[in-house]
Amino acid sequence: MDFKFTSEQELIRDACKSMVERDVDPVLARHDASKPLPKAAMLQIYKALAEMGLMAPRLPVEDGGAGLSMLDYGFMFEILPPVVSMSILAQECTAARIFAESTPEQKEMFLPGILDGTKICCTGTTEPNMGSNPREVQTTVKPDGDELVINGAKLWITNAGIADIFNTTCSEGKDERGNSKLRRIVVERERNGVETREIPCLGLRQGHLGEIIYNNVRVPKVNSLGASGDAARLLTLTWNGNRPLVGLAAVHLAQKALDAAIEYAGVRKQFGKFIGGHQLVQKQLADIETAVVTSRLLCYSALNAMDNGERANGTSAMAKRYATTACEQAISEAIQVHGAMGVAEETGLEQLYRDVRMLPIPDGANGILALIQGRELTNIDAFR
Repeated sequence: MDFKFTSEQELIRDACKSMVERDVDPVLARHDASKPLPKAAMLQIYKALAEMGLMAPRLPVEDGGAGLSMLDYGFMFEILPPVVSMSILAQECTAARIFAESTPEQKEMFLPGILDGTKICCTGTTEPNMGSNPREVQTTVKPDGDELVINGAKLWITNAGIADIFNTTCSEGKDERGNSKLRRIVVERERNGVETREIPCLGLRQGHLGEIIYNNVRVPKVNSLGASGDAARLLTLTWNGNRPLVGLAAVHLAQKALDAAIEYAGVRKQFGKFIGGHQLVQKQLADIETAVVTSRLLCYSALNAMDNGERANGTSAMAKRYATTACEQAISEAIQVHGAMGVAEETGLEQLYRDVRMLPIPDGANGILALIQGRELTNIDAFR
C-alpha cells in the first residue's frame, strides 16, 4: 500500500489548483455569496472545468469522457469549492447515467452539449413525498401515441434552476411487490409544462438547489432511456461513487477551517502568549487535523475500492457518513479556537459551517447510510 501521490497525480492536482485559482475563485468572488450564481457565471466556470475533463470524468476517452479513475477524480474533486463541486457532481453523474442507459442515437442527441459544458443538466429523483427509497417515486410517465406524458414534482435537485436537461426518474406503474417500476426520461427545459424554482438554503448559497414541476409535459418516446425497471440499479451504482466525493467536499471545507485555526493560534495572544502555546488549543488543533486526515483517507479508500472492482456499497456509505460528520465537528472546533471571532462573518468560518451542514443529506442521508453499512455487515436489510 502506497500513500504517496504518483508524479501524474501530482500534476493533476497542481493543474486543478491552478485552474481553480485562475478560473473559478474570481468568478465566485465577483458575485453575492448569499445568492445563486447567474447561469452565465456558472457556464463560465463550466467552460474551465470542461477543459479539465470534469464534465464526464467517469466516461471512457473514446466516448468523450476523461477516463479518470475514481481516485484521481476524487483528488480533483476535493480541490474544487463545494458550491461548484456539488454542481459538477450533478452534471457528470447525469452524463454517466444517460450514457449508460442510451442507444447510440440517444447519446448523439443528449450528450454533446453536456460533455463540452455548454449545457447544464441534473438528475431528478427525490420528490416532496419520496426521499431515501427511490422505489416510491410518484412522478408518472404514460404513453400517448408517439409521445410520453409526465406529471409530478421533483424536490431538492442540484442544478434544477439552471439546467437545460432534466434526467427524470419516473414510475411506469407498480410491480408485483407494490414498488414503482422506474424509467428514466430526458426532459428538455423548453418543453411546455416544465417549471422550476430555487430553494433558499442554510449553506452553499451560490449553488442551485431547487424544485422541478412537470404538468402534462410531453416528450417524444425516444427520450425514454434504458430497460424498464433497470433505473434503480444504475442509481445505486452512481450513488456509490458520489458518496465519498461528497465526503471530500466536506474535507475541503474542514481543511480550510484547520488552516485558519492554525494561523489564528499563531497570532492571537491571551495570558501573555500566543494561544497556540496553550495545551487546550493544541489539543483542539490536533483533533481538527485528525478529523480531516481520517475523513480524507476513508474517502480515498472507498474510491480506490471502486477502481479495484470491489463491492463498494458499505465502504462508500461509511466514507460519506464519517467524513461529513467528522468535518462538521472539525469546523465547529475551529470556530471555538477563534473565540468570538469564530462567529463573525469576516473570518468566513460561519460560511464553512453552514456549507458543511448541507452535506450529510444529499446522495443518501447519513441515517440511511448507517443502515446500508449495517446491511453489508450482517446481510440483513433493516429498511425493506
